[in-house]
Amino acid sequence: MSDPVIRRALVSVTDKTGVVEFCRSLSEEFGVEIVSTGGTAKALADAGVTVRPIDDLTGFPEMMDGRVKTLHPRVHGGLLARRDVPAHMAAAEEHGIGMIDLVCVNLYAFEATIAKDGVSEAEAIENIDIGGPSMLRSAAKNFASVTVVTKPAAYDDILAEMRANGGATTLETRRACATDVFRTTSHYDNAIWQYLSGYSAEPFPEEVRLRLFKAQDLRYGENPHQSAAFYRFEGAKPETLANAEQLQGKELSYNNIMDTDAAWTAVREFTEKPACVIVKHANPCGTCIADDIADAYQRAWAVDSVSAYGGVMAFNREVPASLVERIFANGQFVEVMIAPGYEPRALELIAEKPNVRVLKT
Repeated sequence: MSDPVIRRALVSVTDKTGVVEFCRSLSEEFGVEIVSTGGTAKALADAGVTVRPIDDLTGFPEMMDGRVKTLHPRVHGGLLARRDVPAHMAAAEEHGIGMIDLVCVNLYAFEATIAKDGVSEAEAIENIDIGGPSMLRSAAKNFASVTVVTKPAAYDDILAEMRANGGATTLETRRACATDVFRTTSHYDNAIWQYLSGYSAEPFPEEVRLRLFKAQDLRYGENPHQSAAFYRFEGAKPETLANAEQLQGKELSYNNIMDTDAAWTAVREFTEKPACVIVKHANPCGTCIADDIADAYQRAWAVDSVSAYGGVMAFNREVPASLVERIFANGQFVEVMIAPGYEPRALELIAEKPNVRVLKT
């Protein structure tokens, strides 16, 4: 089946960033009919974009404070009908259901709502989107024929592809968009589940779900022939390794991450005085506190200077130039340095050793 040309789009968004420009391009460049709901339809009409109200398509008014507006066979039939199945198309024609080729939907801001101080349960419940996820899932299930867009950042890419393909998107793009939909709705439902679970008296729920985001690809895994990536937990604290900024050096490897995490976790235990922890192969080679951060390093290195060679150094204070000078004076090779900050001159000195990976938390 050839890629279907987009002739009708259904648009209903909470985040209206870029939606006027997107719909204007769909309408004026490609002759796409824009069907829309409530506030989105008003925003488009006010901007001069020709728009067809959803109730004109369904023949049924929006009702119940907007709770019911797109939950209708003329919406979901137009999304789910398989264009390559004659029986589907015959049923659509019999019931006056026109095809919908593109869905542009983003959801009620449920997480932003529950994050507000003093939000009531009733307000949270009203911000659970029903029609939006339903349209997204219907469109995504039928990605063979329907393009579904959930993020303003994707608008330009969709338009560019339509320009390059005679008003159509490719199957590869539609599949990728569908994949993103199910990721989005899964997270959305999980947020609702977690919120409502908060009313339970059960201290240890039967199931716990964690969400992680890829921070970066790694040079390799535990061994050079293995691939690896580093993920951070949602809501990871700013001062953790997961959110550290790499200022210099090659990509981190799996072993770099493991050693750096061990060193950074250890050095953060010391708060009252400057401290240095040196780790290699997950084993501490030296740990010391002192009145001066450079002295803390010197004493930590002296514990086992042989094992410390090629290790990871963690500091709980800003790294001054005097500390870097001591490291180099000792002839020590360093894989990774991690600290809350670095003096400008210290970074200039470290830059003379470009293989040193420098992390700032």
